[in-house]
Amino acid sequence: MVLQAREGQLTTSAAHVLVATAVPAERDAVARALAERPGVDVIAAGVGPALAAAATATALTRAALAGTPYDLVVSAGIAGGFAPHAPVGSLVVADEITAADLGAETPDGFVPVTDLGFGTVTHRPPETLVREAAHATGARLGAVLTVSTVTGTAVRAARLRERHPTALAEAMEGFGVAEAAAAHDTPVLELRAISNPVGPRDRAAWRIGDALAALAEGFGKLAPVLESWNPHDPHDR
Repeated sequence: MVLQAREGQLTTSAAHVLVATAVPAERDAVARALAERPGVDVIAAGVGPALAAAATATALTRAALAGTPYDLVVSAGIAGGFAPHAPVGSLVVADEITAADLGAETPDGFVPVTDLGFGTVTHRPPETLVREAAHATGARLGAVLTVSTVTGTAVRAARLRERHPTALAEAMEGFGVAEAAAAHDTPVLELRAISNPVGPRDRAAWRIGDALAALAEGFGKLAPVLESWNPHDPHDR
């Protein structure tokens, strides 16, 4: 909830929220759930961290120039889940958004880009908002990894979990969305519905329709949290 001054009095209004999905099917699932909610815009930003970052940054810049900046950005969509921690059909709220393959391969293993002296690999959403979102939606809490190459083997899945023990899900856009949000000093949240296990690619085991339905249901439950959240709470930045 945003506090506004009007004729010497404080009034309240819903937070202005941007939801960035990858593809139109995800966008439409979220939009259906939020159809009657004011102050929320939903876009299909594209697949992968680079395109997601570019599209999200463009939307944030346009809103800022129009004098209606966003208070929160939400990265949302379906994702792979690390079994048995995040089964198909479940929801995951990220307590950290981490770029899992941004770095260098060495004879001693993978080295994140931060160990090379550059940039960042992790963004942490506001703690209070994360807890409230998980409580409202029934989602599991853990890290959501962003990858540029989707995991297709059990070996890589095991290596990712070894490097990131709290990881529950893998997707391709969250870190890009978070980078754009950080550039605009805007908080970020990530909500994912699990459509398939992370590991060997088995299209017959994917449940995309069920995951989209879970995503829509999750956003229906999340909407009141977004409306009541105060982005200016100093304890939640």
